[in-house]
Amino acid sequence: MTLTPERTQRSSAELICAEASTLAHNYHPLPVVVARAEGVWVEDVEGRRYLDMLAGYSALNFGHRHPDLIAAAHRQLDEVTLTSRAFHNDRLAGFAEGLAALTGLDMTLPMNTGAEAVESAVKVARKWAYEVKGVAPDRATIVVADGNFHGRTTTIVSFSTDETARGGFGPFTPGFRIVPYNDLAALEAAIDETTAAVLIEPIQGEAGVVIPDDGYLTGVRALTQRANCLFIADEIQSGLGRTGTTLAVDHESVRPDMLLLGKALGGGIVPVSAVVARRDVMSVLRPGEHGSTFGGNPLSAAVGSAVVDLLATGEYQRRAAELGTVLRDGLAALTGRGVVGFRARGLWAGVDVDPAVGTGREISERLLAEGVLVKDTHGSTIRIAPPLTITREELEGALASLEKVLGR
Repeated sequence: MTLTPERTQRSSAELICAEASTLAHNYHPLPVVVARAEGVWVEDVEGRRYLDMLAGYSALNFGHRHPDLIAAAHRQLDEVTLTSRAFHNDRLAGFAEGLAALTGLDMTLPMNTGAEAVESAVKVARKWAYEVKGVAPDRATIVVADGNFHGRTTTIVSFSTDETARGGFGPFTPGFRIVPYNDLAALEAAIDETTAAVLIEPIQGEAGVVIPDDGYLTGVRALTQRANCLFIADEIQSGLGRTGTTLAVDHESVRPDMLLLGKALGGGIVPVSAVVARRDVMSVLRPGEHGSTFGGNPLSAAVGSAVVDLLATGEYQRRAAELGTVLRDGLAALTGRGVVGFRARGLWAGVDVDPAVGTGREISERLLAEGVLVKDTHGSTIRIAPPLTITREELEGALASLEKVLGR
């Protein structure tokens, strides 16, 4: 007798029912049960195929089971997977060197999840404020933007403006100031002698792929330099090729003091995140002040290094830029025909659907029936973020499916 039945012995409906009674209800997934995946396609337990146009919220930038990443993981599984940071391992130095070369920064703090990277950056920024800037003890503030999404830990939801993320989870962590996104005047007014850092997403993902005005990131960089505070760019979703450049800040040739990476950094295989920063900023951390048992483990470092190698070719950035034009043109053609607006950069788009046509959830369910996977956010908005390995034909097929379901 086995405790876990073979997955093929239960249907999608049976597995969804089993989840409902045994898993916490902190997600509301679409009713599809993925059993296999390759490239941009997934297959459910009954063998139905779907085009993945979400890519794990950018965790699968290189598609499902990219052969180079799978090979790197297999090689490392045969060597060593975990040492903890109590000892050195032979993969970590190369990973850190690769990230430094890719990002133009100096030092890496490896973690696991995106939220851990954000929490780590908050700690580093506060430590820097006290030891370098000279902010009075326990007075440091961090300025963030309205509509942000940086994770769901208690500290992070303390500066969220999404009541679904905040409601019922107080008391909240102090020390944060919230200003409107894409508003340099409001940002400047919020910065004072206590400001340790400005933490923003160069493009707000969860908010619906909100793209700031040209010059905003340049302005943030100038304000933080003038005020002697840090610029922290959360590129956990926007980074690593998604927008047609290695980083979203590259569109304005801006270099932050701290860069937060995750999702695609693990290649869709293992959770890998990192804070990458200037040497003088990261050097405020000393032994015992911060850590993670799994952060920087050999398996993660091997996969992360393989991700860096893929990006070093420039191929995926070029694909995102070129196919991003196809995505924008396709969405522009649907504007006024079920789409009331959209925002797109590279292979990433937030699409606002006419509420008379359906909610974002309803459109996502209709696309599911057509064999296309997307996800809704904030009412009538859907997010589109396919793997960067998608072909033009596959992308055009997805847009044709969207046109079809909007016309119902």
